[in-house]
Amino acid sequence: MLWLPTTTTSQSYVIRRTRMPRSLALLMLWVGLVLMGWAATPTPLTRAADKPEKKAGGTVELPPSAGPAVSDVELVERAITARKEYEASLKKLREHYDRTGDKLRMKWAEDELMGFHMLFKPSYNLDVQDVPPPGLEAKVNIREANDLYKSAMEYKGKGLGTDFVLNMRRAELLLREVLEKYPSSDKIGDVAYQLGEIYESRAYKQYDRAARYYERSFQWIKGSRTDARLRAAILHDKQLNERSKAITLYRDVVEHDTDAERIKYAEKRLAELTGAKK
Repeated sequence: MLWLPTTTTSQSYVIRRTRMPRSLALLMLWVGLVLMGWAATPTPLTRAADKPEKKAGGTVELPPSAGPAVSDVELVERAITARKEYEASLKKLREHYDRTGDKLRMKWAEDELMGFHMLFKPSYNLDVQDVPPPGLEAKVNIREANDLYKSAMEYKGKGLGTDFVLNMRRAELLLREVLEKYPSSDKIGDVAYQLGEIYESRAYKQYDRAARYYERSFQWIKGSRTDARLRAAILHDKQLNERSKAITLYRDVVEHDTDAERIKYAEKRLAELTGAKK
């Protein structure tokens, strides 16, 4: 029985009963049952994709993943661009209020800019607009690069608490400017080493980033005599749990370094890391 609302001229609703032919009702019932049975019956594709396959010994083989992970390059590039645009907008806003004499709003812009610099900004992908390639050559003395480097050193490691973090951020920006503007400067190896220290510090604790910059330090300056190799090895060993990379770098320390203490430490860790294989 179907109950259909109808409207009278006075817009009040009354109920009218109508009968459905029996043959039509039976047909609809049959179609519904068929559709329900079809939906509940697994197809060969469904069975193969949804049910884990049992192997000998009772082990279960899980279905394959949907496919390779999608690259994050485009998303990381967009995030980096957004950061730069946001920072530039705040700087221009501060300059505008400075020119117009609006001290209150200029202070707001300064505070927001400081908050942006204090914000933790990780490198989601070291190969995307972050660490330059290992093939750069430190060969040209460039005065502007030297000045930037000296300015960065005036901030690096200075102050306590919030001041320390802000000064490390300032040093980072100046050092990165050297790499961006003067990639052939003979200071890029030193710049990479200082960035390694900054990213390893308590202001950042970005150990993968620090290790990569330590590596660039000795890659860009052939015959470098710093402890960059050893520091990169220790980060891969102690912080990143990348044993094979650490072993490779410890072996490089033994082969290339000239400092007896560093060589001794590298040999000790090599013996500890490879001893289980003997």
